[in-house]
Amino acid sequence: MKKQILKAVTATMLIGTFSFAALAQNAAIVNGKAVPKTRMDMLAQQLAAAGRPVTPEMQPQLREEVITREVFMQEAQKQALDANDDYKAQLELARQAIMIRQLFENFKKTHPVTDAEVQAEYDKFVAANGGKEYKSRHILVETKDQADKIMADLKKGGKFEDIAKKQSKDPGSGAKGGDLDWANPGSFVPEFSEALIKLKKGETTSEPIKSQFGYHIIRLDDVRQAQLPKVDEVKPQITQQLQQQRLQKYQEDLRAAAKIE
Repeated sequence: MKKQILKAVTATMLIGTFSFAALAQNAAIVNGKAVPKTRMDMLAQQLAAAGRPVTPEMQPQLREEVITREVFMQEAQKQALDANDDYKAQLELARQAIMIRQLFENFKKTHPVTDAEVQAEYDKFVAANGGKEYKSRHILVETKDQADKIMADLKKGGKFEDIAKKQSKDPGSGAKGGDLDWANPGSFVPEFSEALIKLKKGETTSEPIKSQFGYHIIRLDDVRQAQLPKVDEVKPQITQQLQQQRLQKYQEDLRAAAKIE
């Protein structure tokens, strides 16, 4: 009799142990089917990838979400919806999307952008944007007659900023009194740049400058050495840009190498 009681107690303890073990690795048991905690982990990763990091306080919400999904999935399977042709087609598209995403993620991991590549790209940026920056204003009009009249008004004491606000057809700078802010001369059309760099601080062009946009009256307000960010400040952006370029070439190479009939 004692042996039978001992066996029963032992069996109960073993069942309890297995139950605790199951709960440790599963989020829940829904209608007798285990819902693994890895589903919560995957959901958390998806949220983090979408810019919504999961905090410990959100664990109950994740658990509730995976349980709810399991309930709905079981009902869908009970109705044999997984045998539906439309479901199978959508499942195949989803499978392709996941595989392709994994392919590209694997490519990024196996072809990382190096610090040397970031530095080389930064050096190109500095070479193209270094030197002097010019703070200028301009008034843009369609005809030379309009430009000549404005030049005459300026010589009579007209205020450059006021005339720009009223008459400049450049919607970006016109509303700001013609202000173009600090810029490298290379960011303007050649005719504009050539006239700008010849001016001294405070000077206005002696005659209108014609470009593809119309006629410009330009005033140089100030000059300084280009204020460029340090390489560490723009490293994330440069790295992302190089990764995208490299990934795009990888995609193009795969497409070009494929035999398509």
